Amino acid sequence: MNYRPLGRTGIHVSPFALGTMMFSSFGNGDQAEVDRMVSRALDAGINFIDTADAYAESEEMVGRALRGRRDDVVLASKFARPIDQDPNHRGGSRRWIVTAVENSLRRLQTDHLDVYQMHRPDPDTDIEETLSALSDLVHSGKVRVIGSSDMPASEIVEAQWVAERRGLERFRVEQPHYSLLDRSIEREVLPAAQRYGMGTVIWSPLSSGMLTGRVRRGQESDLRRTQLFAALRDERRIDAVEEFAALADRVGLPLTHMALAFVIAHPGVTAALLGPRTPEQLDDLLGAADVELTDDVLDAIDAIVAPGTGVGRMDQEYSTPPILDATLRRRPASHRAAA
Repeated sequence: MNYRPLGRTGIHVSPFALGTMMFSSFGNGDQAEVDRMVSRALDAGINFIDTADAYAESEEMVGRALRGRRDDVVLASKFARPIDQDPNHRGGSRRWIVTAVENSLRRLQTDHLDVYQMHRPDPDTDIEETLSALSDLVHSGKVRVIGSSDMPASEIVEAQWVAERRGLERFRVEQPHYSLLDRSIEREVLPAAQRYGMGTVIWSPLSSGMLTGRVRRGQESDLRRTQLFAALRDERRIDAVEEFAALADRVGLPLTHMALAFVIAHPGVTAALLGPRTPEQLDDLLGAADVELTDDVLDAIDAIVAPGTGVGRMDQEYSTPPILDATLRRRPASHRAAA
């Protein structure tokens, strides 16, 4: 496997990283199978493993699976997503960060994280507060590199400027969503990350399973029956999946392999997260490591979903406050009348 620089951190990682959200009772709670998947990934050349405190059970299972091999991997975790109903057990405050990192280190059975990422932006906390706390973790040796996830381009730039002005550690990694179905980060997020020398690690390159071939027009599948995500029932996305499936058939590739090869072909992308639930799924996904798409295939992909655009949105993607709260994007009625 050819390793790539993680931005300008000096760390080199495999183009596929092992995402571990499914290592839990939600996905696969069998520790023996998780051990086999971690071992299989490392033996295949993957040296990057990503988890998060929002799925704490995954951290515990990864910690057990890495016994004796911790130094073989670049280990990443995340904070900021709510983990319970307590309003202070989330976000980017110093109060929470110093607690969250200790909890993750304990569950992962390690004394440091190679990459520690803010799982989603926190509009209620000054970015200086977050960067200050994370800088202290870097200086203490508990964290090597800090990063963000799903951060809009404008906030990536703001965080870089705040770090420079205040002499703080800066975000060196961004973890956005990117897939055949959603290419919106090509407009601003990837160019901003490239400008600041940030590594990028893509989450859900298979769009919550929509690009596995298990969500097709007129077919009921285990994924669609779960009713887990509204995006799995978005007819526009299903239309695009049908076109991509037909293209994959024409070029003789599994849809999963074409989807993964597309994501890691972008020069601004460092790695894509694989999120297997079973060893068989992992073996299938690893087969994409040797796939390289021709310009003709990439042109055909552009014709289905144009560069910088997308078809619908993932349910888990971050939305800024005005998108979620109508009062933030509408003038009061009295003001509208006056205008």
